[in-house]
Amino acid sequence: MNANPSLHSDQDRGDGSLKYILSGDGAGDLFIINENTGDIQATKRLDREEKPVYILRAQAINRKTGRPVEPESEFIIKIHDINDNEPIFTKEVYTATVPEMSDVGTFVVQVTATDADDPTYGNSAKVVYSILQGQPYFSVESETGIIKTALLNMDRENREQYQVVIQAKDMGGQMGGLSGTTTVNITLTDVNDNPPRFPQSTYQFKTPESSPPGTPIGRIKASDADVGENAEIEYSITEGEGLDMFDVITDQETQEGIITVKKLLDFEKKKVYTLKVEASNPHVEPRFLYLGPFKDSATVRIMVEDVDEPPVFSKLAYILQIREDAQINTTIGSVTAQDPDAARNPVKYSVDRHTDMDRIFNIDSGNGSIFTSKLLDRETLLWHNITVIATEINNPKQSSRVPLYIKVLDVNDNPPEFAEFYETFVCEKAKADQLIQTLRAIDKDDPYSGHQFSFSLAPEAASGSNFTIQDNKDNTAGIFTRKNGYNRHEMSTYLLPVVISDNDYPVQSSTGTVTVRVCACDHQGNMQSCHAEALVHPTGLSTGALIAILLCIVTLLVTVVLFAALRRQRKKEPLIISKEDIRDNIVSYNDEGGGEEDTQAFDIGTLRNPEAIEDSKLRRDIVPEALFLPRRTPAARDNTDVRDFINQRLKENDTDPTAPPYDSLATYAYEGAGSVADSLSSLESVTTDGDQDYDYLSDWGPRFKKLADMYGGVDSDKDS
Repeated sequence: MNANPSLHSDQDRGDGSLKYILSGDGAGDLFIINENTGDIQATKRLDREEKPVYILRAQAINRKTGRPVEPESEFIIKIHDINDNEPIFTKEVYTATVPEMSDVGTFVVQVTATDADDPTYGNSAKVVYSILQGQPYFSVESETGIIKTALLNMDRENREQYQVVIQAKDMGGQMGGLSGTTTVNITLTDVNDNPPRFPQSTYQFKTPESSPPGTPIGRIKASDADVGENAEIEYSITEGEGLDMFDVITDQETQEGIITVKKLLDFEKKKVYTLKVEASNPHVEPRFLYLGPFKDSATVRIMVEDVDEPPVFSKLAYILQIREDAQINTTIGSVTAQDPDAARNPVKYSVDRHTDMDRIFNIDSGNGSIFTSKLLDRETLLWHNITVIATEINNPKQSSRVPLYIKVLDVNDNPPEFAEFYETFVCEKAKADQLIQTLRAIDKDDPYSGHQFSFSLAPEAASGSNFTIQDNKDNTAGIFTRKNGYNRHEMSTYLLPVVISDNDYPVQSSTGTVTVRVCACDHQGNMQSCHAEALVHPTGLSTGALIAILLCIVTLLVTVVLFAALRRQRKKEPLIISKEDIRDNIVSYNDEGGGEEDTQAFDIGTLRNPEAIEDSKLRRDIVPEALFLPRRTPAARDNTDVRDFINQRLKENDTDPTAPPYDSLATYAYEGAGSVADSLSSLESVTTDGDQDYDYLSDWGPRFKKLADMYGGVDSDKDS
């Protein structure tokens, strides 16, 4: 501010009756007003960069009444700029890169400086740039701050880092202006402007002739002044005597060339190889080709050293063939091996028995002839893979191995046979010439022209057979019915012997049996039942025998009914005969569960009739000390007499000391498969009142038909 502003009212007569007040931006802090004169003053130094404009409001009021004498006035105070701020760069230190060998004027980086002064007022904020350090390599544009290269062919290999100092000055660079500086660190990046170079022109290595392919022999390295991918080197063998015997690969980490063996060496054939190895850069910039070819070459000499080598077979593997019917000591073929050294030591042969555990083959140790020592079977093993060993006689440590594959050729020595077990059925209402089964055959042999089977019924079954065989000429055959209708009660099963023959030499044949069951079928030909037991017993029982069996069953049922009636009329015996005959009965149970067999006490019948105690009587509620092993009675077969079977079981139960006491019902049943008869039980007979109703036995009449497949028996002891 050039001068302090002043506020004066026309109502002010100078008698001190008016009072001036100030409000707005900075009032009372930055700005104060003299309440008597109205002069406005600044209390602090003002900075335009902090706030360029202030808005104030002033008013004159009556000192006594406090009322304004005039409307409020507004003042706008603008702060004029002075050059009190120097240019400041956006970064204290700049970092930049530029490729080496760049042309003059190549852009490097742009620096920027700002001035806080008012750019619209004078030259306080006008900045110009100049370079204080970094000539003659770099230059800067005064108005933009762009740094460029100023020297041609700057070489990174000579100098890589540069430090440039740039100055920014305001007032347009005039005298008296303020300035600021910054540092720019510039790095030259590498370009491929240097070819690889071998430090020496000739290299020499040695390797034994036994070195396998891939064995490293030595390393060579060419140097390259560049870095990164520009220093990557590829090695190659361009010419020489061992062009096809050796190879060179590049170690990507060390950039070395590794010479390796490519093929097996032989000291006796060649002792020294000369190679020309070339090193080149894979990444070449065309603009530097004028500097010359970016590659170099060196000579590599490789000397092969002699070693004592094992015998070498004439082949890497041998394949031989022999017929499976060859006799023992039949020669199959031979193998050959010799010592590759100049001494030509003699060789002996042997079979590695780990590969021929059964000693099926043998070898002549002198000439390598392979012959059989056992009979062969192609169907057991088609290929025999064995190993033959060749060993120097003068140096047994030198030996080599070779695989020998022996294929056993097929001879027709196995007859064809059914591919599976055939069991089929024919419907009782089948028509003639109806296909009921398709047959297939297999043969362990493997003829050259493939299998050709023929099918036919055996001569003994061809005449009078109820079925025919039709050969389909495709290694299958069909079984056809020969008549209309079959009766399973007359013949339930047919066994058809079928002869199968092959078409090889010598002809082999076998006979297989096809089981055909006669079954009842529905109208669609689906099998329903193949059993004829309901009408015809498997053993051929006549109708009279079946009637006799049924009469036995009826007799047994009548016996059961009479026994139940007698038991119902039996008078109950009182538990206590007289009042004096009262005794304590201590009953001990050692485990859970109920029933008379669980009670470890004396016979409760003693309480009813003490005089009836018989010491010699066998207690049936206590297991005797002697061990009675249970006797297994063979199950009744279909042809077993039912009456004998039931009597035998009754007798066994009556004499069995381990049988349960008192009332018990033992059922002996042979129901057969699929019986629909219900079971009988007398579990309710153990009730305390002893009056068991056996009227349910009268229901057996309607069930008589169901009992055709079941035979049973009831047993009870004498006390029941």
